Amino acid sequence: MKRYVFNIIQPVGEKPPPEELEKVMAQLAEIRRELELSEAWVFGCPLRGPGESAVVRLEGDDVIATDGPYTEGKEHIGGLTIVKMETHDEALWWAGRYSRVTGLPVEVRPFEGEC
Repeated sequence: MKRYVFNIIQPVGEKPPPEELEKVMAQLAEIRRELELSEAWVFGCPLRGPGESAVVRLEGDDVIATDGPYTEGKEHIGGLTIVKMETHDEALWWAGRYSRVTGLPVEVRPFEGEC
């Protein structure tokens, strides 16, 4: 089976109101349960905002850490889910479920090689 990451792309700024977010999170929990039952679930977790990130890079012989975000943009990866799927089409179908629930774009990216 191939592994894929679903990167959930969300806009920078305010989160939905709690009553709306609770409904979305409950639906996402149901999708997760279905993935777990089908043994396709590997890992998933929300990410903090890009302002809380740091970038570490080599400059000459020095390693320099710079407070984030790495890039300025109107969107960022707000969470990720890693799954095992037989086919790319199957991964797209499951990512579509995430997109329908959240109303957000979901990038589907396969891992390189066997991880």
